[in-house]
Amino acid sequence: MAITDWPDNERPRERLLQLGVAALSNAELLAIFLRVGVRGKSAVDLARELLNQFEGDLARLAAAPLNELTKLSGIGPAKASQLAAILELARRALSGAMVQRDVLGSPESVRQWLRLKLGTLPHEVFAALWLDAQNRLIAYEELFRGTLTQTSVYPREIVKHALACNAAGVLFAHNHPSGVAEPSRADETLTQSLKQALALIDVKVLDHFIIAGNTAVSFAERGLL
Repeated sequence: MAITDWPDNERPRERLLQLGVAALSNAELLAIFLRVGVRGKSAVDLARELLNQFEGDLARLAAAPLNELTKLSGIGPAKASQLAAILELARRALSGAMVQRDVLGSPESVRQWLRLKLGTLPHEVFAALWLDAQNRLIAYEELFRGTLTQTSVYPREIVKHALACNAAGVLFAHNHPSGVAEPSRADETLTQSLKQALALIDVKVLDHFIIAGNTAVSFAERGLL
């Protein structure tokens, strides 16, 4: 049955207008974007299939390449490109919010943004969010890139980047492609080495996040800083 044949109070667009965007499920929100389904499937059915393709993981969907999106019947290159553009706008919106306000005042936004950036990468990346004296984002940099299991991080290079950005503080983040977000002893040792090196130039290490899929572990919250 097409969505146009559904009762008004069950149609995603009408529900959004009546109840607000937060009341809709992920599938309903995607269905509004997709607009139409395919033969035998409504837009909601198609949205559910798209989500199931990524096991319901929005971070994986957001990071998916176009050829992954188009594997599903009903999602062609044009629709996949539009979806990729919308998801990139979401990333930029989160980034813009961090530029305009105290990053530490909105830790969940930082987590969401990092999960979108790093959560589904197949290789390890070590990144820095350089902050000004008001904890607003100056720049995001992927400093080192490694293999599936490890990366090499050089404190001297990180100090150079801190000086180049004229940063007052930094949030570090790296991903664990293994899917396990727990900090290793090496992660803890590295964080302390970076903290000591950056203290020499008055740059504070405010946190270090480990990202694995939808999980983000904070060193600060664990008392590891």
